[in-house]
Amino acid sequence: MSGLTKENLDKHTAADGGGGDAPLQRQSSRTSSHGERTPSLHQPGMSRRSSVSAGHPHGLKPVDTTQIGVPIVTPRKERPGHVRSLTGSYFPAQKGVVSMEDEWPIGDEKTWKTALKDMEFDHEDEQKVANTVVRHVTTSLARQAYNMDTIAAYQATALSVRDRLLERWNETALHHTKKAPKRVYYLSIEWLIGRSLDNAVLNLGLRNTYEGATQKLGFNFEDLLNEERDAGLGNGGLGRLAACYIDSMATLNIPGWGYGLRYNYGIFKQLISNTGEQLEAPDPWLDRENPWEIGRLDVAYPIRFYGRVESVPHSDKAIWTGGMECLAVAYDTPIPGFNTKNCANIRLWSAKPVQGFDLNSFNAGNYEASVAASSEVENITRVLYPNDNMYAGKKLRIMQQYLWVSASLQDILRRFTKLDLPWTALPDYVCIQMNDTHPTLAIPELMRILIDEEELSYEDAWKITTKVFAYTNHTVLPEALERWQIDLFESLLPRHLQIIYRINYDFMQAVAKRWPGDMDRMRRMSIIEEGTPKYVRMAYLAIVGSFKVNGVAELHSQLLQATIFKDFVEFKGRDFFTNVTNGITPRRWLLQCNPQLAALITHTLGNDHWLTHLKTLKQLLPMSENEEFRKAFTSIKLENKQRLADLVETELGITLDIDSIFMTQIKRLHEYKRQTLNLFAVIYRYLRIKKASPEERKKITKHTAIFAGKAAPGYYVAKLVIRLINNVAKVVNNDPDVGPLLKVVFIPDYSVSIAEVLVPASDVSVQISTAGTEASGTSNMKLALNGALLLGTVDGANVEIAEDAGEDQSFLFGHLTEQVEGVRFTNSYQPTPLEQRSAELAEVFKAVESGIFGEGHTYDSLLKTVYEHDYYLVSNDFGSYLAAERLMDETYDNNRTEWVKKSILTAFNMGDFSSDRSVQDYADGIWSVEPCEVPNNL
Repeated sequence: MSGLTKENLDKHTAADGGGGDAPLQRQSSRTSSHGERTPSLHQPGMSRRSSVSAGHPHGLKPVDTTQIGVPIVTPRKERPGHVRSLTGSYFPAQKGVVSMEDEWPIGDEKTWKTALKDMEFDHEDEQKVANTVVRHVTTSLARQAYNMDTIAAYQATALSVRDRLLERWNETALHHTKKAPKRVYYLSIEWLIGRSLDNAVLNLGLRNTYEGATQKLGFNFEDLLNEERDAGLGNGGLGRLAACYIDSMATLNIPGWGYGLRYNYGIFKQLISNTGEQLEAPDPWLDRENPWEIGRLDVAYPIRFYGRVESVPHSDKAIWTGGMECLAVAYDTPIPGFNTKNCANIRLWSAKPVQGFDLNSFNAGNYEASVAASSEVENITRVLYPNDNMYAGKKLRIMQQYLWVSASLQDILRRFTKLDLPWTALPDYVCIQMNDTHPTLAIPELMRILIDEEELSYEDAWKITTKVFAYTNHTVLPEALERWQIDLFESLLPRHLQIIYRINYDFMQAVAKRWPGDMDRMRRMSIIEEGTPKYVRMAYLAIVGSFKVNGVAELHSQLLQATIFKDFVEFKGRDFFTNVTNGITPRRWLLQCNPQLAALITHTLGNDHWLTHLKTLKQLLPMSENEEFRKAFTSIKLENKQRLADLVETELGITLDIDSIFMTQIKRLHEYKRQTLNLFAVIYRYLRIKKASPEERKKITKHTAIFAGKAAPGYYVAKLVIRLINNVAKVVNNDPDVGPLLKVVFIPDYSVSIAEVLVPASDVSVQISTAGTEASGTSNMKLALNGALLLGTVDGANVEIAEDAGEDQSFLFGHLTEQVEGVRFTNSYQPTPLEQRSAELAEVFKAVESGIFGEGHTYDSLLKTVYEHDYYLVSNDFGSYLAAERLMDETYDNNRTEWVKKSILTAFNMGDFSSDRSVQDYADGIWSVEPCEVPNNL
């Protein structure tokens, strides 16, 4: 693709969209002769001129056709400064002045304020709210009462709610612009936000008003909620954690934004074939207009790939030119805080071509070539996690990550430069939290901007950079730490590879000085992994370039320091590493998904203060001894189970007995999460039922095993697990000997919305990862908060959940972390037959191989992982798992009152697992940011 040209750039306006404060392109801290800020050399200026004015006889001089396709490089001082954006992010022309009193930015102040005043109305007045919905029906949707359907009603209602959001959003941006607080920028490759309508009206305190208004307009509000599609922006816990954190940042009035990518098709829509296999189909979640996003077509940053690098003599600076350039275009999603006027924002980037259509190729009949460049660029943000089993997939992932971090940094730095402060002040106003290693390229990118564009020395740039970034690690598995081949960097990001080499050189010098002659230590700690091919270790780069690294559960943080990052602990010191246990927002994971239980809590406590102070739930612990409360609690659980049973019967044709134990394992498919252990226990139970006499069957506890989650398209073994689950379900659910004693359900296309139905209905939370492999987990927290008892290993946040709830409320089993390596060694180097490791599991494997659940050889690869090596200790923990299940069954069957008590004690001891607590821990211990609350009178 050619470089940015004047004609192309003229199509992009220079101002930011509303509600935020991110206009134009990022600007340099350098000033023009007039004292105004000027854009950096990296980004050619973007004119406000339209394509019409370009050809006007009274406009600019005629276009020189010989210069078409030649990149424009405007001298820095010739570029205009930016004073005012279209977002309400107004900055006075006077340098260094932030206060905006007595200055009105544009037009007649009275006219503006009269118009704004006219927009105000009583948001609790159902008729006034209905008026706004109808206005969107007739204007935004161009419909009338005569041709309305539920989809249109949802869209009009969502647009009406978005209006309320934007009011708060604009006020937040205005207030933060005035106060200029330190801000947090949370970089996450996933944002699993789920549906927005219900969450928005709850956080805004308008749920009842909108429910009444839409009912008067002839629609059931629950039906409208069901019309919304889940945003396809994530896959698992990483994205859901980010969504909980941005909710809590808004609720706690922490000034900050989230940054991510706007995937056209998300990860994939999961379908199940007739043979039980996972099939991947596109998830066109954007086919229907998304009313929650605000497209910022005027907020676009140039991104370069490939090209060549020329060093500037006698300086650290280099000039990166040529290659392919594209644009990252912003789309904003406002996130309201609960019981506050503050509103956060998630800014997502979409890749767009600089020139989307080659007219010359088209006119020459080469139609494919005419759109080839456009397709190559748009592929960057087409799908979340492209399959990286092949070189092209790896290349696309790096392109995704770089476009995302580069655009985000340009946006962040453009905001900072408006403060007119020296670059050394950047860490006092900006903290960037990297959610796992995906955003690590932001470190060399910030270095490149500071050195090549702002002309700082390498040493000064490095001092600034290492005070800006903090890194959250989410895995203790060495093989899960991201690393990329050097040749990918050489091709795609040659300047960044130079900077990474320099960072590594200086770091290795420091290591060598500390441990002279310890070449093995240097090899272990090097950012560059030597070999054929060479790799860049992204986690190591994240550690070296950050000022703080945290794990996400106490056990996880201890393991990080004792295992994969041990060398770095010795180099950096223990204070460099810390722990922030993950959390979940109670607004979505109790108030929204389990409104009856939330109402019971509020009624019993006398207020809803607990929604922002979750530890208040401890006041309800004595209610476990109150019979009336237990009855109400049990009734709510049964209603939630019935709701799920109705959904399963309608969608999957499986009839569930709500008196059975609903055992739920909902998470992405991976060997370390051990859905296999759960499944093999289900098969063992099935075989027991088949062998049992009618009298013996009466003594067997009724189970419903519920699975949900997606396997990565290239993860063959995980996909085999899904296939076996579905084929076991076919056999078990249709066996008349089994009846209601055992049901198996795999719910396809797992999402946040499905979780909101599963979580309140679950009796048991199945959290059975091999000890020492799960960083934290958050499904365990959601399920526990809704009263599900923990059946799990001593791993991740299970440890803290069991401690808080009380081990008497949990069913723990399995080898401990410190035992795992020894067992693995025995499995690999002193193997024993499966029959000796677990006779029960050997029986299960024989049943699978016999063809009871389809052709036995189909699952050879899956069974082989246990027969040989058994890295995740499935056979070693199987007997212990069955024993824990038996103890669980005895409690459920013999003492249901005791079961309900355990459930109440578990739920109301979960106050420490609020994402509000997590975000406050980050704010106090890592970010060093203060709340900046929007006053009610603003």
